[in-house]
Amino acid sequence: MPKYVIEREIPGAGNIGPQDMQAISQKSCSVLGELGPQIQWVQSYVTEDKIYCVYIAPNKEMVLEHARRGGFPANSVAEVKRMIDPTTAE
Repeated sequence: MPKYVIEREIPGAGNIGPQDMQAISQKSCSVLGELGPQIQWVQSYVTEDKIYCVYIAPNKEMVLEHARRGGFPANSVAEVKRMIDPTTAE
């Protein structure tokens, strides 16, 4: 199943408090439950003004539907073609 990286531009994302972050996460999980088991949230990285999310989904359209239903921005959605890490150098 394809993996996607979603860039969400959210000014002040790095300053979102724990309770608000929990509410956002709960909303995301609720929408994922509605969409079914084919789409999965792997993890997210929060920076100052953006959140980068990694999802597994059958297609980009399902990732965009998750964003639409959840009210989340999805400024960029890119399919991961290959993963590398330090062991790639060996």
